[in-house]
Amino acid sequence: MKKVIGTNLAPAAIGPYSQAIQADKLLFVSGQLGIDPATGNFVEGGVREQAVRVFKNIGAILSEAGYTMADIVKTTVFLADIGDFAAVNEVYASQFEGDFPARSAVAVRTLPKNGLVEIEVVAAH
Repeated sequence: MKKVIGTNLAPAAIGPYSQAIQADKLLFVSGQLGIDPATGNFVEGGVREQAVRVFKNIGAILSEAGYTMADIVKTTVFLADIGDFAAVNEVYASQFEGDFPARSAVAVRTLPKNGLVEIEVVAAH
């Protein structure tokens, strides 16, 4: 069974996709950018501030579906500049307690709306 998950506490999808899809005990959260859902704009600052906002957006979606950060089993981090890896990694590490999820991190040519970082996650109950 598949269920669409959405919340106003994270930015609305900017294309033909859902914020998240729950399939049985798995939750697939679409890539989140550092956009403040209240304004529809990127948060002020640089990659660190965008990464913090990304995790707030992810947290809001997880919460809507009844999951927490501790339920995340896999992440994929997309960076507009691999030189930002260390800064994003610091923010990333601060978001988890105990065991870290599996992760991939890649640099891409451009992100939607020229974001600096985008992160997608898979969570499991």
